[in-house]
Order: sequence, then structure tokens, then C-alpha cells
Amino acid sequence: MPNESTTIDRAAALRAALADRLCADGKITSPAVEAAFRTVAREHFLPVEVSLEIAYGVDNPVVTKRDKDGVAVSSVSAAYIQARMLEQAELRPGMTVLEIGSGGLNAALIAEVVGPHGRVVSVDIDHEVTDLAEVLLRSAGYADRVTVLQADAWRGVPDEGPFDATIVTVGTGDIAPAWLDQLTADGVLVLPLIMNGITRTIGFRRDDDHLASTSTELAGFVPLRGAGRQVVRLTVLQDANGWQVTLQFDAHVPADLGQLHDVLAAPRTEIWSRVTVPHQTSFADLHLWLAWFLPGFCLLSADDGTELAGEHGSWFPYAVVCGAAFAYLVARPTPDGDGVELGARAYGADGDLAAGTMVEQIQAWDRDGRHTTPTFGYWPADSDHSQIPAGTSVLDKTHGVVTIRWPERY
Repeated sequence: MPNESTTIDRAAALRAALADRLCADGKITSPAVEAAFRTVAREHFLPVEVSLEIAYGVDNPVVTKRDKDGVAVSSVSAAYIQARMLEQAELRPGMTVLEIGSGGLNAALIAEVVGPHGRVVSVDIDHEVTDLAEVLLRSAGYADRVTVLQADAWRGVPDEGPFDATIVTVGTGDIAPAWLDQLTADGVLVLPLIMNGITRTIGFRRDDDHLASTSTELAGFVPLRGAGRQVVRLTVLQDANGWQVTLQFDAHVPADLGQLHDVLAAPRTEIWSRVTVPHQTSFADLHLWLAWFLPGFCLLSADDGTELAGEHGSWFPYAVVCGAAFAYLVARPTPDGDGVELGARAYGADGDLAAGTMVEQIQAWDRDGRHTTPTFGYWPADSDHSQIPAGTSVLDKTHGVVTIRWPERY
């Protein structure tokens, strides 16, 4: 067994290597965030069974708590997204920062960036999470720089703020009015915003009476719990053997899902787009495009025994319902073997319509969205929605609307 000195040296070497990699990949861009990653011992805040190699991996989220059904309810984000969110927040020494979603590690990183004259308030709805975070932060020497509170942050943090930056580390379907109320006039809000089932971590600043995006990052998070939790609707379809395909809707649920009864017994339709993607090239913005511009969009999952599951590796969990059919995103190798062609397969009597509708949007993304970067806005309910630029796409939320704009689309 390695002795304690060897373990400390190995952790230090891995910590330095992680910081080097994050800087080289452009995830860390400021000296302050780099210094934080070279200082904070990640292993101190993770379960003892987590190896140092996992702790210091670039893309290794670690689940720290599950509910009675085994669903993750608390986790430590992957190092790359922690670095990006700190950079998105534009942190500076002396700031007061709110972290929503506790655990200890991210709060320690924030504390290092804002320095001894800054302050961090870390909030979580789960007292087991906050109790442990408080112990870990105290033992790591951050007790006087981080305040840990158990509360439902959706309703605000009483007797705290205003905050120069708020970093939300759980997926949220909306922006709580309290978060804006407790944010300074020039403050930054960074949060993983769920938009019709697709999440982007967005940095927002105020622009008059609304918010405008300053940065975006691709990442996934455990969902927010409490008053602001995201409500979804599930539609379960069953095949002849009792295996299930589940469609998950976030917004704009089709009116008559009853038309999908026995749809898995219907012949399958397949349409290809002639849109190709080279290997090792991300097309994640296509998923975002479909979520915004494809009426009836939903997320798709399938039991292992289904025909769908048997196509493992050729389909993606993004679907659309059109009348008496649903279609889902698929890919097949290009003839030259250098990439894949995107298309859609569909089940149901309206399979041609469903698959064709998805393929039309794949082609629209290729034409108008593929080579540009979208920008986002958030307009609270009490803002002047008449000032939303013409042609901008709008997604309704409970406390306001989210907007997206692809430069080439308009």
C-alpha cells in the first residue's frame, strides 16, 4: 500500500496535470481560476472510494447522493465544467458570490478566486448535503470564507446578498425572480438552463430590463429540487412483448398523444437528410436547434428489449411527435467511412410526416445554424416584451421568456 507521503505527492502531480490540461484546452483562461485549481485538493471533497485518477479527470462527474430509487440528486461536477462556470461568472477578488447547489469543492474553488476579502454563500435544499459540505470546508480551512446554508434557494437566501455573481450548479427550467432580486446591477448569473429538455450552461448579464447571454457551455446537471423543480410529462409506449419506449416532454406537449397507442406495432419509416458530420465532430447544437424549432420535440428512452435498443449506437435520444407517429434522430456511416449521415426513423401511420419533419429541420440547421453560435436572452415577466427583437424565437417560462437567436436564421 502507498504511504501517506506518496499519496500526497501523487495527488499534487495529478492536480498540476489537470490544471495544465484545462489551460491547454481553453477551459481555464484566467490566472485566478488557474491558481484555484492548482491549490484546492479535489480528493478532500469526494467520497473516500473515489480514486485520485477519477478525482483529477477532466470529465469525471461524481455522484455523491442518490434517492431511494437510485436517481442522482447530488453530485460534484466534472472539472472542466467547474472551470468554465467560474470563468463564465467573471469572478474577481473581493466579490460576494452565491452558489446554489452545495457540496464543498466548488465553493472552495470560488473562495480561492475571490480571495480572503471575498465571501461565498453556498446553499442547498438537502441538510445532509449542507452538513457534509460544512464539515469538509471547515476541515479544509475555508470556514471563515464560505457560509453554508440549508434552504430552498428558489425563494431566495434571507439576510444575504446582494451578490456580485450567482452560480447555479443544478439544472433549472426557469430563473427564479429571487435570484435576480439578490443580484447586483452589474452582477453575473451562471446557470444550466433547461430549454425544452436541452440544457446549456449560460452566463447572463443585465441589459436594461432583461438578461443577455455572455457565454454558453455544453453540460448536464442533476435537476433542481424544491419549489422550482422542472415538471415534465412522460408518455409510455409498449411493444407487443411488454417492453417500453418513453417520450419525455418539457414544453408544448402535443394535444392528442392517444394517437400513439400501439404505434410500435406499425411499420417503420426511414428518411435520410444528406447532411453529413465528420467523425470526432460535435453536432450538439443540432439538438438545441431541434428543441427550439421542432414542434412536438421530446426526449426518448427505450427498454433494453425493444427494437430501438437493438439499434444501439445508431440513434440519439431526441424525437418528435407528429400526429399518429413519432420519429427519432439517427445516423449511418457515410460511404467513404469518414463520418455519418443524419436522418430520422419513425413509427406510426404518420411516419413519413414525422420523419420528414425532423429531416427538414436537420437540413435547416445545416443551412442556417451549423456554422454560427446562438445567443440567448431572458425577459422576466415584468420586462417589456415588446422590445424583444423581431424574428427572435421565444420559449415561454413561468416567470418570463427565454429567447434564442441564430445569426444566419434571421
